[in-house]
Amino acid sequence: MLFGASTFIWVSPFSTENVDLLIKVKNMGYDIIEIAVEDTSLIDWDTIKDVARDLDLKITISGAFGIERDISSTDPKYRKLGKEYIIDCIKIAANVGSPIFGGPVYSAVGKTRLVADEQKKQERAWCVETLREIGTVAADYGVDVGLEPLNRFETDMVNTVDQALSIVNEVSSPNLKIVLDTFHANIEEKDIPASIRKIGKDLLCHVQGNESDRGTPGTGHLEWDGIGVALKQIGYDGAVVIETFGQPSKELARAACIWRPLANSADELAIEGLEFYKRIFS
Repeated sequence: MLFGASTFIWVSPFSTENVDLLIKVKNMGYDIIEIAVEDTSLIDWDTIKDVARDLDLKITISGAFGIERDISSTDPKYRKLGKEYIIDCIKIAANVGSPIFGGPVYSAVGKTRLVADEQKKQERAWCVETLREIGTVAADYGVDVGLEPLNRFETDMVNTVDQALSIVNEVSSPNLKIVLDTFHANIEEKDIPASIRKIGKDLLCHVQGNESDRGTPGTGHLEWDGIGVALKQIGYDGAVVIETFGQPSKELARAACIWRPLANSADELAIEGLEFYKRIFS
């Protein structure tokens, strides 16, 4: 397995000005930097790609989904913007050599409501229709789109692995797969190792290995030993990445409900988290 650290640990939004983060992450011993694309206009991808190549550091790409990037929105303007954003990120992923683009691609983060069954059915239909189009684009660029279940406090659409599998199977695109974030799974899954085995190697394209409180991996109550065993059982050989939020923007803090520091420092979290990963997954 390869180990990575998200730019969200240190900064939000990431921009070309933060290029030194690549050096920091490499010097810590990580294989991957996961770049969260909040605003595509802030990043000179040729510069980022050149620095990563010189460092022999791999890149993975993740998304940030606000109201205006919601492919299941009742507003067609937002559905269009959401599709365009995902396609832009697929192209970015292909450009920088990321095998995946992952995130809650189906909806806006923080969208939690109790609505009529008919509305939910319609929103799902819009989502599936757009993901089929996106699957075709992803295939053209050789990138997997990873659909990430979020916990019930951040979305009302896809909370569980079963719900994610239902959409992935309905879309039926070989380039639509699943990202598992263990923080969300700790809230929603009854048995995380069983959920990993249920997804299986063919559909699990990426793992964000986050602690039960989004703090330093290994300091909470997550069932890490069982998670490590399950990943080995299915033959998972992809990335395990820490994604937590050291300096979230106001919008991100609201969406992810981050109200307090999650470690003594971002650097400490990243260093100690990698040491823990190597003990559990190597």
